[in-house]
Amino acid sequence: MELFKIHILGCGSALPTLQHNASSQVVEIRGKMFMVDCAEGTQTQLRRSKINFQRLQAVFISHLHGDHCFGLIGMISTFGLMGRTAPLSIYGPKELGPVLDMLITTFCDKLSFEVVFLPVDTKTRAVVYEDRSLTVETIPLQHRVPCAGYLFREKPTLPHIRRDMIDFYGIPFSQINNIKAGADWVTEDGEAIANARLVTPADKPRSYAYCSDTRYVPDLWKEVEGVDVLYHESTYASDYADRARMYFHSTAKEAAEVAKAAHVGKLLLGHYSARYNDESKILMEARAVFPNSFLTKEGMTVFV
Repeated sequence: MELFKIHILGCGSALPTLQHNASSQVVEIRGKMFMVDCAEGTQTQLRRSKINFQRLQAVFISHLHGDHCFGLIGMISTFGLMGRTAPLSIYGPKELGPVLDMLITTFCDKLSFEVVFLPVDTKTRAVVYEDRSLTVETIPLQHRVPCAGYLFREKPTLPHIRRDMIDFYGIPFSQINNIKAGADWVTEDGEAIANARLVTPADKPRSYAYCSDTRYVPDLWKEVEGVDVLYHESTYASDYADRARMYFHSTAKEAAEVAKAAHVGKLLLGHYSARYNDESKILMEARAVFPNSFLTKEGMTVFV
C-alpha cells in the first residue's frame, strides 16, 4: 500500500507564540504532495520537516485570515528563487484571487513558473481537484469569513494479483490487467479458473478531512462521515465556550462530537488558542467524548 500521511507544520491559532506555528499541513498521498493552508513561518517548517519544496503540486487555502495564508506569497517568491518551472495551483475562496494577483505583481513579477488560481465555492460541497488516484472536495464551514475545509479521498484501486496462482497456471503477463479488471482465466485444457482465485481484494480507499476554522456545526458530521482521519479545529476547551461562539470557533468537546457522530477512525485536534500553555485540558475534554483523539504538534507525521 502506498503512503498516505499528514505532515503537521503548524497547529496554533492567530496569536504567534514560541510554542506553536500557525496553521499549515502537507498531505502526502501516493507520491504527490499538497499543502493545506500556509501561515507565516511555513517555509521554515517545511525545511525542518525535510519536505522538498519542489514536490508541492498545489496549495489549498481554507480562508482569508492571516494565520492561514500569510506565508503564501513568501513561499511563491522562494519557489521563484529556486528556479521552479512546474505550475503551482492555488485553491481558495474567490476573494483570494485579486489579493494574490496584487502580491505577485508587487513582489514576484518575473516568476519562472505559472501560478494558477482556482476559486472554490465555500458554500457548497464540490470536487475541486481530481486525478487518476484521488479527489479533493470542499467542505462548507461556518466562520466569520467565507471558509472551506478539504476532503482528500483515494479512488478505489484494482485487486492484487496472486503471484503464486499466476505462476501455477502459467498466465502470461499480457493478461494481468484483464484479470485485475475481473476476467477469469481458461487453461489450455479448457478449465475455467474463477477470478476470485487469482486475486486478493483491493485495499480500502483511505480518506482525510481537514476542517479549518469553524463554529460548531451539528450537521458537519454528514460531510465527513466515515473518514479515516479527521482534523477539526479545537481552539478552546469548554472554559472558553462563550469566546468560541463569539469568534466562530469550536471547543475540543464540539470537535469530538463531530468525530463521534461521523464514526471517523481518528480525530486530530489543533488551532490551539495562545491562552493554553498546556493543551492537555483540550485533549482530555475531547477524549471524554471520542477516545481516539490526539493533539497535533509541529513535526508530527500522521499516517492515514
